[in-house]
Amino acid sequence: TANFSAFAEVISSYTPEFVASRCGITVSELETAANYWEQSQRVLSLWSMGMNQSSEGTAKVRSLINLHLMTGQIGKPGCGPFSLTGQPNAMGGREAGGLSHLLPGYRFVKNAEHRTQVEEFWGIAPGSISPNPGRTAWEMITGLETGEVELLWIAATNPVVSMPDLERTKAALLRSPFTIYQEAYYPTETSAYAHILLPATQWSEKTGVMTNSERRVTFCPGFDTPSGEARDDWRIFAEVGRRLGFAEHFAFDNSAEVFTEYAQLTRGQPCDMTGLSHEYIRQQGPQQWPCRENEPVHPANEAKRLYTDRRFHTPDARARFSAYHSRGLSEPPDPNYPFVLTTGRLYGHWHTMTRTGRTEKINQLHPDPFLEIHPRDAAKLQIKEGDLLEVRSRRGKAQFPAKVTKAIAPGTLFVPMHWGYLWAEGAEANAMTHAASCPDSKQPELKACAVQLVLVGADTAAEVVAEVGEFNWAKSTVAVTS
Repeated sequence: TANFSAFAEVISSYTPEFVASRCGITVSELETAANYWEQSQRVLSLWSMGMNQSSEGTAKVRSLINLHLMTGQIGKPGCGPFSLTGQPNAMGGREAGGLSHLLPGYRFVKNAEHRTQVEEFWGIAPGSISPNPGRTAWEMITGLETGEVELLWIAATNPVVSMPDLERTKAALLRSPFTIYQEAYYPTETSAYAHILLPATQWSEKTGVMTNSERRVTFCPGFDTPSGEARDDWRIFAEVGRRLGFAEHFAFDNSAEVFTEYAQLTRGQPCDMTGLSHEYIRQQGPQQWPCRENEPVHPANEAKRLYTDRRFHTPDARARFSAYHSRGLSEPPDPNYPFVLTTGRLYGHWHTMTRTGRTEKINQLHPDPFLEIHPRDAAKLQIKEGDLLEVRSRRGKAQFPAKVTKAIAPGTLFVPMHWGYLWAEGAEANAMTHAASCPDSKQPELKACAVQLVLVGADTAAEVVAEVGEFNWAKSTVAVTS
């Protein structure tokens, strides 16, 4: 490893007493956790959006990885840091270059050598690929506000529900001179903002591969006939590429040919898939990368482990310790906004309900949005189960019925993120969230914003928070319902 001294210097500032206080636990509990880790032969760390969707998400994840490096809990069975990604093909999208700062095969737009490798492979002129990363999703919104973004092409997502600071997002989308929306489902909240709709096939109607979190590439054959004019996403992209004058570069007849080109682009990269093809995976079953050309067939049910030789994908093959101080929430609670609102998912629904909202069985499982509040906070505010509450941040507001439960920590509120205005008007979680993001990942801090709470129908906010002197609701107004 490298950079351990910087890490050691940072953690010297974090005494057990300080950490326990910050985390809301006792020193004894902190020591117990440390002893469990130290005494275990195998430690597996799993995390998901709770760590990632933060203004210091990368720092949090790398700090967890630090513990694995420091204790040798990596590169052997039953241990290591394991990200539970937010989508089943999240890794596949990254390795294919599906982010604005990436090129295929974990290459980076800013890296001149990487740009040259891709330009030569594609047979395009040197310097054709810009050295400047494209915009993040939020930078597209601000670009619409300033007029710098003049064409917006949205594919396979529903930003009018999923983006932070929704009122600002909606206002920016209304300013778009030309919005193309490519989606398998209709209507969605975003479709109302589009100038052109492009119908796309859904998963059952198209053939391709997916890569899961353990690097396993699975062949997914289509088994249904596309509806109406729907086309596979890659066919839509390729057709536009041809009409822009790049016919020879988009001369694909099927998704197998697209994957073959991509697999060749991974040669020599960490995710080398030169030994894979649709036909190979169909015959041999799902395969983990690296799977290089002319390598022996690897049993599909056997794990191919990384880092067993303690060599990593850095210039000197050493893993890097990170050294971050904790900065805390981008928008902490204060007397005017005393609660932290966190958002998340429910078991049955998927993202913004474009499909699950139309599935009767799932809607029976999760029929309506709600707000979780701890009994201690509910008692202070005289809130009962089922009371209609209005949540307000500095950006927006929404209303939810109360669910009083010890499953949420005191001082924290939870609402599910799935419902947009098509499914539950006025109950949009991201009406309250803000756009502050991690400087490395650019992931917005969707997991925490400061809010206040008002009981809908109360004459004044003061009535709601009687006897709660530490809360200052002077700036509150009260929603009135018919």
